[in-house]
Amino acid sequence: MILTKAQYDEIAQCLVSVPPTRQSLRKLKQRFPSQSQATLLSIFSQEYQKHIKRTHAKHHTLEAIESYYQRYLNGVLKNGAAPVLLELANEVDYAPSLMARIILERFLQEHEETPPSKSVINSMLRDPSQIPDGVLANQVYQCTVNDCCYGPLVDCIKHAIGHEHEVLLRDLLLEKNLSFLDEDQLRAKGYDKTPDFILQVPVAVEGHIIHWIESKASFGDECSHHAYLHDQFWSYWNRCSIELHESDPNIKRISNSGLLVRIGFQQHQNVQAHPLLWR
Repeated sequence: MILTKAQYDEIAQCLVSVPPTRQSLRKLKQRFPSQSQATLLSIFSQEYQKHIKRTHAKHHTLEAIESYYQRYLNGVLKNGAAPVLLELANEVDYAPSLMARIILERFLQEHEETPPSKSVINSMLRDPSQIPDGVLANQVYQCTVNDCCYGPLVDCIKHAIGHEHEVLLRDLLLEKNLSFLDEDQLRAKGYDKTPDFILQVPVAVEGHIIHWIESKASFGDECSHHAYLHDQFWSYWNRCSIELHESDPNIKRISNSGLLVRIGFQQHQNVQAHPLLWR
C-alpha cells in the first residue's frame, strides 16, 4: 500500500511523543489500523533513528557517561535483577542497546588494563555471556532483547529480511528468463559498489530501458531516498551503466534523477509487493 505524503506526515508526527517500545507499536497499530505492521515498524524505526542521530552527542559527553555509569552502579547495588539499564535508557530517551554499549565500554575501561577494541565490544554485545561481570551481562541482554530499533538482534533481523527480498527478486528474474549478474559475481569482477543485480541484457519497463535493479526492504521516505541517491545510486549510475552500456543511446533521465522507482515486480501478481528501485 502506497501512503500519501499527508498520511506519512500524520504517522511521523504521532511518533514524536512515543518511546521506542513494543507497547508504543501496538498503540500505533490501533491508531492507524489500515496500515500494515511492517509499514508502521519501518517508519517507526526510521523516525527514531533520526531522533537518535540528533541527540547522540549529548549522551557521549564525559559528564553524561559518568552520570549514567554511577546511576547504573547505584541501581544494581540496590537490586541487580531489576532492569536498571533498560529503565535508564527509557528515562533519558536513548536506545537501550546504545546505552548498554556506553556502560559496557565504561566498565571495561575501569576493569581492563588496555582500552577495549571495537571488535571486542561488538562481540560482547552479540554474546553477553562473554562479559566478565554476570550482573552487567544480564543488563546488556535485557537491553538487547527489548530494543526495537538498534542492537545486534535488530541487525540480524534486518539482514535476514534484506536477504529474503533479494532471494525473492532473484527468483522473479529467473522466472522471467532474464540474464543477470548478482553482487557476488560483480565483486569478483572488481566492482566495489554494486546494485543487487545488473541485467546482462537490458529490458524495457514502461518505455524505459532498465540496466540494473536494487531492492530495498524498508519504507522509502524522502530522507532515505536522498541518502540512497548520495551513497549508492549515483555510483551505480556512473559505474554500472557507463561501463556496461556506454554506447547505449537509450539511457534516459527519469524525474530528473535517472532512476525509476517502483513497488513490486511489474506484471507479477502472485508475489507480495516489496520496494524495488529500478533504473
